[in-house]
Amino acid sequence: MVVDIFIPCFIDQIFPETAWNMIKVLEKAGCTVNYNPEQTCCGQPAFNAGHWDECKAVGEKFIHDFRTDRYIVSPSASCVGMVKNYYPEMFHNSVLHNEYKGIQRHIFELSDFLVNVLKVTNLGSKLEGVATYHDSCSGLREVGIRQEPRELLKNVAGLELREMADTETCCGFGGTFSVKYEPIAVGMAEQKILNANATGANILISTDASCLMHLGSYLQKQGKNIRVMHLADVLASGL
Repeated sequence: MVVDIFIPCFIDQIFPETAWNMIKVLEKAGCTVNYNPEQTCCGQPAFNAGHWDECKAVGEKFIHDFRTDRYIVSPSASCVGMVKNYYPEMFHNSVLHNEYKGIQRHIFELSDFLVNVLKVTNLGSKLEGVATYHDSCSGLREVGIRQEPRELLKNVAGLELREMADTETCCGFGGTFSVKYEPIAVGMAEQKILNANATGANILISTDASCLMHLGSYLQKQGKNIRVMHLADVLASGL
């Protein structure tokens, strides 16, 4: 199976190793991976800031950059949620109606694609440690991902997964929220880390690099000994 990949801005600019690890995981699962170097952004930052005209221009480019008849896989639940849930508000009954509907049907977050499309839950990954998983708001509420990452993680050899309290509560990032309301965002990160620390975990995992960037920055500033890892990085371990 040939699949296209969409690499979001955060991962392209800050966590490029996560993109490479997703490719490694997809190839291990039997896929041939195609990357269009012309791709840029899905438009989510502009959309969240209320700049809908600018978002629509970016969205039009996104639609033109991807084929509508092939699976598109991304390591970001928030970007997938943007395309699935908010492109209809911009492109429904437009000249790009059929194109956006095709992309909407074919775009998947990595764990969703592996478990529900490829029916793969064990890649032979190996990672020693105790981990806890953070449900990102976008993954849980906009894409409906909850069991998929856990199914994959429970099959990582050497990894013990422990659930933290209030795992479904926001970490405080929320895109521009963390900039506009920094004290609240920091307080939410603090509570999330307290819950993670209470499990005894030394690894905090999520499907969204933006959440991990927010939580990782807080951990670093507080000198906490918990490592943040994207799900793709975990699954690529030992392959």
